[in-house]
Amino acid sequence: MIGPDLSDAKWRKSSRSSGQNGQCVEVASVAEIAAVRDSKNPTGPALVFTQPAFEAFVDAVKEGQLDHG
Repeated sequence: MIGPDLSDAKWRKSSRSSGQNGQCVEVASVAEIAAVRDSKNPTGPALVFTQPAFEAFVDAVKEGQLDHG
């Protein structure tokens, strides 16, 4: 499966990434998609979502819907 071209993507670190132990997530928006990757492996794979799906995920996290316990 061939994914979207992310070579010109402008990646930014998540505001929730603490920078401790190198555990950081980067996000980029390209056209109608959102992409997420591990900052320790910038040439590695990225997870790609539609903008509405990614926005729904972020909203669910903010509302605590995915909290354990």
